[in-house]
Amino acid sequence: MQAIITKYLSPTNTRGALIKATAQAGAVYLSWDYALDTSGNHRAAASALADKFKWSEHLDLSEGGSLPTGAGECFVLTRKPRQEA
Repeated sequence: MQAIITKYLSPTNTRGALIKATAQAGAVYLSWDYALDTSGNHRAAASALADKFKWSEHLDLSEGGSLPTGAGECFVLTRKPRQEA
């Protein structure tokens, strides 16, 4: 099982706002998508990280939630249910 933590990174003088998704295996950065709301941006980053490591083939991205510090959100990947043959 993997847990993914996402964090908003403020824009600077040289780049726009980003969302960083991190897990034990690595990280990805996505540009902030102004067509999505805050939760949508965090979920998109978590999904991108799951896709990068091909976890989405066997795992589902469960509901996420805010961290107690307010520093981002956390998502958990759980095994997909077995399909009956």
